[in-house]
Amino acid sequence: MADNRSVPPGRTPLSGRLTAALALLVLSPVCAEYLIGYDSIIGRPRELLTGLLLLAPLYGSVAVLIREAVRRRWPSILLLSAAFGLIQAGLIDQSLFNPHFVDDASWARERQPTLVPAVGVSVHHLLGFVVGHVIWSFTAPVVVIESCVPRLADRPWLGRVGLTAMAVLYACAVVVFFHEHTRTFMASPAQLGVTGAVAAALVASAFVLPRRPAPSPGRVPSPWSVGGGAVVALAVHQLVPAGWWGTVLDLVVLCAGGGALLCWSRRTGWGRRHALMAGGAALVVNAGLSFVVVPLGGDTSPVAKYAANATLTAAVLALLMWADSRLLRFGPRTAPTTTAAGAEAAGG
Repeated sequence: MADNRSVPPGRTPLSGRLTAALALLVLSPVCAEYLIGYDSIIGRPRELLTGLLLLAPLYGSVAVLIREAVRRRWPSILLLSAAFGLIQAGLIDQSLFNPHFVDDASWARERQPTLVPAVGVSVHHLLGFVVGHVIWSFTAPVVVIESCVPRLADRPWLGRVGLTAMAVLYACAVVVFFHEHTRTFMASPAQLGVTGAVAAALVASAFVLPRRPAPSPGRVPSPWSVGGGAVVALAVHQLVPAGWWGTVLDLVVLCAGGGALLCWSRRTGWGRRHALMAGGAALVVNAGLSFVVVPLGGDTSPVAKYAANATLTAAVLALLMWADSRLLRFGPRTAPTTTAAGAEAAGG
């Protein structure tokens, strides 16, 4: 990605902005679907590359659109991510409601303990799907790619043509995935209606939230401490059992961790390296867990699986180290944390 060292303030080259958008377009589906290695295609490189042609429009285009719509306004980014995560799981592939979405015994084992029959939803699945999309599909990829291009982090990357292209890509992907997943199952009108209404409320809330106030004084842990805490919290989220007590523990840990991040991010000592460590922790957790996750179907070659896991893990670590070096080199000069609120007000 271009570092734009020779670009005058206020001007950003098209190539740098497009590179950043394309990087996010690719990283989003990789984090959402490939990194943890749950699918049987993890051991088939050609299918992984081919799958990106469909998954990038479904996940990456949304990540780019969310980032462009409410850049640097993290509560709004989280709300939009939750809305699109709910749309994905409840309206498009309908995995939230389909008891036979995956032809594997593990699906029923995870779904049944917290199933609420009246609405046909597993609370464990609801929390896992929506939080998974919020963190791994959208928010963490946005944080990481913005860290790679700190001089572009506060600026728009796409114009009307680019945004229209992303919207068209997403619409095409929705049609393909909806058709594929609803051939044998369709959620009830009530389930679809309630899901759509909640998603619409989340979208509306994202755009009516007030802009972030000026940073306040207060202690902020070091970036490495933030990253370490995020690793622990996200590992708990991924590893808790599917029963009610595990789901409650998961919710408590997520709320405590999210509340702490929200509180710290409003203080003057919070910087982009803190955000990178928190977002990068999500990638590290799934990359690490990929080595113990058994792909669905159980017919994946162990050699191919571990080779893919190792390759993706090495790529993630290299990307995070490079992003951190970019922040150390350019971040403090381009976006001091004490002026973040002013930058938001000026840049949207």
